[in-house]
Amino acid sequence: MSTVLVVEDDYSTRLLTVANLHRDFDVVSAEDGKSALDVIYSRHIDVIVSDIMMPGMDGYQLAREVRSSGNNVPFIFLTAKASPQDKAQGFELGIDDYMVKPIDYSELIWRIRAILRRAQIADSRAITVGGLRVDSAAYTVTYNGRNIELTHKEFDLLFKLLSYPNMIFTKTSFWTKYGARTAPAATIR
Repeated sequence: MSTVLVVEDDYSTRLLTVANLHRDFDVVSAEDGKSALDVIYSRHIDVIVSDIMMPGMDGYQLAREVRSSGNNVPFIFLTAKASPQDKAQGFELGIDDYMVKPIDYSELIWRIRAILRRAQIADSRAITVGGLRVDSAAYTVTYNGRNIELTHKEFDLLFKLLSYPNMIFTKTSFWTKYGARTAPAATIR
């Protein structure tokens, strides 16, 4: 099942959106952009559905941060901001879709499914490199058909590195952008 992150500062709207998407997707939520980044850095997300007007880090800043980190997760804005300039700003930041509130939740589900089909995420969340297969849906790693046991952190690190094949990471930049907020105590060699 695909995972949708709902980012919305209004508690009632967040609860309503989560409840409507829950039947079709695994749904997690965050109340603002900063807490959304924590979720994005800690688990695999297939689609982000975000409001724009939020305290602290707004939706535009969230989209900018996600895209500047090299993450191409599909992104939908759900917002009351309806002007062409607002829409243009969102699309220029790299979002995939834009819906103006109030929204029809059936239509939102159709749009998420369409984006997942286009992103080829709906059925498979596996990365294969040579004989190595990393499947985030089943949380398994196999090499030439043999299972490889990894800890949760090892799996997440491997999946993130394989998800960004043309990027070079320093230890600090990786943990800041793609992992925890600070580097782990143990040294990675």
